[in-house]
Amino acid sequence: MSEKLDGPRLAPASGGPAEYLVVLVHGYGADGKDLIALGNHWQDMLPTAAFVAPNGPQRCDGNPMGYQWFAITRLDPDEMTRGVESAAPLLNEFLDAELASHGLDGSRLALVGFSQGTMMSLHVGPRRVPGPVGILGYSGALVAPEKAVDAPSKPPVMLVHGDADDMVPVAAMHGAAGALADAGFGVRWHVARGVGHGIDPEGLALGGRFIADCLAGTAHAAQ
Repeated sequence: MSEKLDGPRLAPASGGPAEYLVVLVHGYGADGKDLIALGNHWQDMLPTAAFVAPNGPQRCDGNPMGYQWFAITRLDPDEMTRGVESAAPLLNEFLDAELASHGLDGSRLALVGFSQGTMMSLHVGPRRVPGPVGILGYSGALVAPEKAVDAPSKPPVMLVHGDADDMVPVAAMHGAAGALADAGFGVRWHVARGVGHGIDPEGLALGGRFIADCLAGTAHAAQ
């Protein structure tokens, strides 16, 4: 396991200092280069935000060219709980260091995850104080949903999932949305029709708008 996380970064499009930090947390077998492209799409919408997409702490068991946040053999709740808990300290350390490098506190952070990165973002973000301004999760799941009510922070959340996803079923999104709403989170969700384990243009646009709303302080719960 790496001692420290690192990955590609984008400076604010405004050319000035960062007012917000958007951290893009990749999925199993991918890397930071895979998700930093989201920042390229959203920079015009979020001109004062810096973006960073750290590589996971381990080389991926299933794809040695990529990384993983934790080993996963199946969607087993106990295995995923152990995984997110083991990787959380390294991700938190990285978030703290990146915020400090920009002179920002935790209330200026937004988290964006894909698949395993969504599991990490939904686990880590609500347990930070102050919590992030928002969490956007693509094609993922909520690990240990019964613990969501105990989270000290309850930032707005948006979940986007394809109904043709054969890796993480769309039912995982509905389960996460329900558990988070029951725990007091404001939750938006969107089902991408005919989309598999990926992000389509509509989901990309909706996610960018959600993050912009969060940074502007106007995000609210909506279906």
